[in-house]
Amino acid sequence: MDDPLKWLEVAKSNLKRGEDNSYLDLTDIRLEELCFDLQQCAEKSLKAILIKNKIQFPKTHNIVELLVLIKKKLKITIPDDIKEAAILTDYAVTTRYPCDYNPVSEKEYEEAVKIARRVYMWAKMLVE
Repeated sequence: MDDPLKWLEVAKSNLKRGEDNSYLDLTDIRLEELCFDLQQCAEKSLKAILIKNKIQFPKTHNIVELLVLIKKKLKITIPDDIKEAAILTDYAVTTRYPCDYNPVSEKEYEEAVKIARRVYMWAKMLVE
């Protein structure tokens, strides 16, 4: 998939699902699952930037690795509030399997929502 707008479309879907805290009324939905979607939003948003600029990237869920690649190849300064997305990386893998993580708190979830929104909007600005 080499259309950056398609990547942003999927990232937006992940964001919408991740920020929809109406799921919290359902006792079987875990914050970790919502945070996984928020990580996916950030990851796909950053990959959209790379695709837009025809930069190849490794198969990775590591947000820092993607940010370093964007900075290096595009020669741009990554805003500090975007660098905060590094904390989302753990939600890509560790929260997918039971017993491999500490439960996500409400505060951590709310912060993840804010960060994913910022990354998505930043990527959208750079891609469109």
